[in-house]
Amino acid sequence: MKQSIFLNFFYFMSAAFFIVSCSKEENTTTLINLSKTYEDLYAPQGGGRGEPISGEFTKFDLSTGHITADPEGWDIAFRGTAIAINGGSPTGTLDEPPRNGNGGATFVSGTFESVTVAPSNFSEDSSEGFAIPGGSGNGWYNYNPQMRMITPIPGKILVVRTRDGKYAKIEILSYYRGAPANPNPMADASRYYTFRFLYNPNEGSSSLE
Repeated sequence: MKQSIFLNFFYFMSAAFFIVSCSKEENTTTLINLSKTYEDLYAPQGGGRGEPISGEFTKFDLSTGHITADPEGWDIAFRGTAIAINGGSPTGTLDEPPRNGNGGATFVSGTFESVTVAPSNFSEDSSEGFAIPGGSGNGWYNYNPQMRMITPIPGKILVVRTRDGKYAKIEILSYYRGAPANPNPMADASRYYTFRFLYNPNEGSSSLE
C-alpha cells in the first residue's frame, strides 16, 4: 500500500515537473530578429508644380516585410519623399492613411550595424507634421537643386516603434529604381525606395542587433 502511494506521488510530481518545464520553455522562447533588404518600393504621388500633392500612400508592414493594403496592418507608409507612421494623429495631408496604431519614429546617428538598441523617445505624426520631417536636410534625404537629385543622408538610421509597440531600424539606401550607385535623375525613375531593415518581433525587447 505504501509503495503504491509512493509510486502515485512520484508519477504526479514527474508530470507536474514536465508541465512546468514545458510552460517555462514556451515562455522563454526567443524569436530571431529579422533583417532584410526591400528593393524598389514604389511610392508615387500626384500633384506638384503648384498643385496640392495627392495620392495614396504605399503602406508597409515591418512584421511581414511586405507592402500591404490592410488599412490597419501597416507600420510605415510612403508617398514621394514623405513617410507616415501608424501612430499619433492626422497631419492634415491630403490622402494620408488613418492612424490606428501606437507607432512612432526617430533618427539615430551611426551606421546600421552600430545602432543596436532602440531609444526611449519617439515622435508621432500630428497636426504639426510628420514624425519623419520632410525637406532637404531635415529628415532622411538631401536634395540637390542643380542636379534635381535626392540622396539619403549618410549616418542617419531611422528607428521605428511599430503599430503594436515592437521596434525596427531602417536605412534608406536609394530613391531611384534599381538603386544605382550613381543615379541620374534624368534617366533613372524616382520614388522607388530601396532600404534595409531589421525588425525585432520579441515583445518588450528593444534590441536591434
